[in-house]
Amino acid sequence: MRGHIRRRGKTSWELKYDVREDEQRQTQYRSFKGTRAQAQAELARLLVAVDKGAHVEANKITVGQHVLSRLAQWRDSGRISPKTAERFQQLIDGQLLPFLGKIPLQRLRTSDIEAWHSALLTKGRRDGAGGVSTRTVSHVHKVLAKALREGVRHGLVVRNVASEEPPPRIEAEKMRILTPVQVRELMTQLIGRPMYAPAVTALFTGVRRGELLALRWADIDLERKMMRIHASLEETKAGLRFKGTKTKSGERELTLPYIVVTTLRDHRKQQLELRMQLGLGKMPANALVFSTAEGEPLTPNSFSFAWKDVALELKLDVSFHALRHTHASQLIDAGVDVVTIAHRLGHASPTITLSVYTHLFRQDDSKAAAVINAAFGE
Repeated sequence: MRGHIRRRGKTSWELKYDVREDEQRQTQYRSFKGTRAQAQAELARLLVAVDKGAHVEANKITVGQHVLSRLAQWRDSGRISPKTAERFQQLIDGQLLPFLGKIPLQRLRTSDIEAWHSALLTKGRRDGAGGVSTRTVSHVHKVLAKALREGVRHGLVVRNVASEEPPPRIEAEKMRILTPVQVRELMTQLIGRPMYAPAVTALFTGVRRGELLALRWADIDLERKMMRIHASLEETKAGLRFKGTKTKSGERELTLPYIVVTTLRDHRKQQLELRMQLGLGKMPANALVFSTAEGEPLTPNSFSFAWKDVALELKLDVSFHALRHTHASQLIDAGVDVVTIAHRLGHASPTITLSVYTHLFRQDDSKAAAVINAAFGE
């Protein structure tokens, strides 16, 4: 007999079965909790796995140990950026380890994943004061699924149960953007403030915060009214670093509207005057467009806090990133085609633009009917 079960307790069983390793027969033992029928079903599954060559050696690795080891490997091999590694660590520490961390990796089931999702939605916050969003659940689920996928590849588990139990559907969050009236008021309210130039640049180019803070004067041609985006400034616990754009398509050239050209000319003049006052001399060729008085990079976090203070004072309930969304909404409202908008925003494809801003596109197909009428002379 290739395998059998033996009772060890009221609801616990020992599964015994044979496998072949290098032409040598070896006996494997597994502990199982449940009914006799469930134990028999588990034994049958193990024997099928042996027949298919999908059997894995029993081990005592926990879900937490496995996920943390994979995170270390991803980080050390450079497969993920330091910022992504930091975010993964936060998700693992806050939403994975407290719920699944101690479960043996090989005993993780789809029912565990299902219960985990429910727990995150009701009590998933680190402070225990309620649940996390469906988007957060989706993010941490992807981290687990990635780690389990590699566990299958390395022969630690038979299957990726996270791929069999999908996360809850993401509930769309209301996108906050500035109204046309708020845009005009903001331009007036920010005059004379340090936030004026970066806000105008972001609002009328759609660049991301990191891209904005990585901009150098060498990337801008005010005569041609062009701006080249090819880098981003990232902040982690290890410090600041300049890196490439979020995607390859993020490298782009943008045509600047007059308001941005004028604003940047005035901003450059003010920078030069300040350097003269501080005795810093001429501006270096690689000088940052937005920096400290000494020319050092502005940290993304402190920049966001500065915007938050300004927005609070002006009674604007929007983040700095909302200026990017506002720029996209302006283009959509003006009837600019989605391919051009995608390029301007640095999206990898127009599909991403549509998925993010689909609710802003007018559901009006009258133009399609007009084209058909024109084709038939009607």
